[in-house]
Amino acid sequence: MSDVKNLIMNKNGLVSMTLAKILLQLKVGDKIPTFSELSEETSVARGTLQNAMKLLTQTQAITLESRGHMGTFLMQKNMKTLLEFANITSLVGVMPLPYSKHYEGLATGIISAMENEYDIPVNMAYMRGARKRLSLLIEARYDFALVSKLAFLDSVDQGADIRIVKEFGPKSYLSNHVIVLNDQNAKGIEDGMRIGIDNDSIDQTNLTYHVTKDHKVKYINLNYNQILNKLKSGEIDAAVWNEDEIRESYPGIRYIQIEGIDENDTIAVIVARNSATELCNLLTQLINVDTVLSIQHLVAHGKMIPRY
Repeated sequence: MSDVKNLIMNKNGLVSMTLAKILLQLKVGDKIPTFSELSEETSVARGTLQNAMKLLTQTQAITLESRGHMGTFLMQKNMKTLLEFANITSLVGVMPLPYSKHYEGLATGIISAMENEYDIPVNMAYMRGARKRLSLLIEARYDFALVSKLAFLDSVDQGADIRIVKEFGPKSYLSNHVIVLNDQNAKGIEDGMRIGIDNDSIDQTNLTYHVTKDHKVKYINLNYNQILNKLKSGEIDAAVWNEDEIRESYPGIRYIQIEGIDENDTIAVIVARNSATELCNLLTQLINVDTVLSIQHLVAHGKMIPRY
């Protein structure tokens, strides 16, 4: 057990954990809240807060400077020690299964970009369905999630208390969603068609409703990984799918482009809980968008071996 772990086992240490999370949100040079303000925010007695702050200074997690009536200012902070006090000792994210080179590149880019000088290990779980990923993020099973901007906006509209930490731009999540068709001669969605739909996928569900809104069709509920097999066997007539996967793995399947949509379904975003401000700030600091996109490009074009 580290020295910091030992220190936070007592009362002052537990309050130091709370203070560390607050101080992680401040920049060097910022004025720190007064003990009265901290007491009101945390519902902890001023004396206990003073002892906890003293513990942070004694362990050199922070250096403070008092400027009389102007207040006390944060002059230095040891991020590694502060993170230990805040009990942030690892980061765990969740993203789609890397079944295309596009996703392989994104996973490799994020893992590589998040390697850090604070010795915080970063682990990634892989899971189909943005609805499931966001649900587990909200339940605090994961620290961050990778989804499309479309899925994020839909979730926020439903009341999810999450925020975008990093946004990677158009075509970063995937190249396009398309309509895949069983009939090689079909020109698009027609009345009477059986349409595969995966309700765990926010993007696929929303785009399916978009492309079928002017037609009378029958929706067939399927898991995402069943859809192409059901299409090839003729059990469904059409579905919305990821163009990257079609081009790479299913070149014989007919598909057409989707008209009249914006690019939010192609934009990758990393999201976190609004309440986890210290985690959001850390993720913002660790992840460089240009680094991630550069690595994604190299992997997608076979110039770098995927690592995730």
